[in-house]
Amino acid sequence: MTNFFNIKKINLDSKARTGILKTNHGIVETPAFIFCGTKATVKGVLPANLLEANTQIILSNTYHLMLQPGSKIIADSGGLQKFTNWNKPMMTDSGGYQIFSLGHGSVSEEIKGKHISEKNKSLLKINEEGATFKSYLNGDKILLTPEKSINIQRDLGADLIFVLDECTPFNVDKKYTEKSMNMTHRWAKRSLESFLSNNNKFESKNGSAGKQHLYGIIQGGVYKDLRKIACEEISSYDFDGLAIGGSLGNKKTQMYDVFEYCSSNIKDKRPVHVLGIGGLDDILEGVSRGFDTFDCVTPTRIARHGIMLSKIKKNGINFNNSLYKSDHSPLDIEADIDIAQNYSKSYIHHLFKSNELLGMSILSIYNIWFINNFFKEIRKSIEKDNFNVFKKYFLNNFN
Repeated sequence: MTNFFNIKKINLDSKARTGILKTNHGIVETPAFIFCGTKATVKGVLPANLLEANTQIILSNTYHLMLQPGSKIIADSGGLQKFTNWNKPMMTDSGGYQIFSLGHGSVSEEIKGKHISEKNKSLLKINEEGATFKSYLNGDKILLTPEKSINIQRDLGADLIFVLDECTPFNVDKKYTEKSMNMTHRWAKRSLESFLSNNNKFESKNGSAGKQHLYGIIQGGVYKDLRKIACEEISSYDFDGLAIGGSLGNKKTQMYDVFEYCSSNIKDKRPVHVLGIGGLDDILEGVSRGFDTFDCVTPTRIARHGIMLSKIKKNGINFNNSLYKSDHSPLDIEADIDIAQNYSKSYIHHLFKSNELLGMSILSIYNIWFINNFFKEIRKSIEKDNFNVFKKYFLNNFN
């Protein structure tokens, strides 16, 4: 574990820290954001664009790639990096999030108070063995077990991988949350045993593209005592990293409480990943508690709807607004990426009003650059021991 993650600096007045993740495909400077390339692609963005925007690492989804094209196709190509022509670090989730989202609705729906309808649920059963889904492609029944999730991720070959977990929603009671958490702990142990084993294709801790690192997931919902138990249990296993998953509540104050519960009960120096969090204010709260990496679809998803990230507008800049029809100023005169200087707000407004895909691509690249630059500023503030000043200034101007 020591060789995999090295802490460089811890802020004097917070738990914020910088570090280095050393993977088989290069290093990742932390804190860092991991962009979602769910189906082995960040939608509408070429690997060259990702590099131009200073991207360090991307994430792909085990559940979707298991269904299409199938993990063996990717293994035969030499792993995700060769399959996608992205020759830098990659992460894959375990498929556990789909147990949650297909069974109960997405995190965003949960926070907004929405819940998925019964007729749209694809989850058929969760028990000790694993989770049974109905494929959204052809209706086939598919059983995803902890062992199968690990074997699929070994085929995919990402540098950072996860144990299978059940990600409980906010609207279940504490009794169910505790039962689910305990099963997740048993699944975590089975996932680790599978990861450490030799199989017909791969040696222990290896996948199709070489050495891998396994993260355990901390569950427990919004309950302080359950999060403490989960932190202690998952920390007791020989995982390379830890991740905070599951329900973070249905409002930000609950999310930050869960951050605090976990932060105060993680005692070692392993890297900590936060699953599914992409709000700029939420990231700052996570960094202040010593969390190292974050992933979320939000930066590129909102770009495809015409919204550009901004340091001063919490909801971003919406180019569907007629306000920008005759605004010929550059996207961002201060950004050090060519697309920010070479395209005007008027042009982007035109592209979205015309339903042209180029607008989605340009804003996706910009939002990726924006997030990467935001984390660069975070790392710099930590190195200078003024992260809390940076955080306070940012939040005071973020309306």
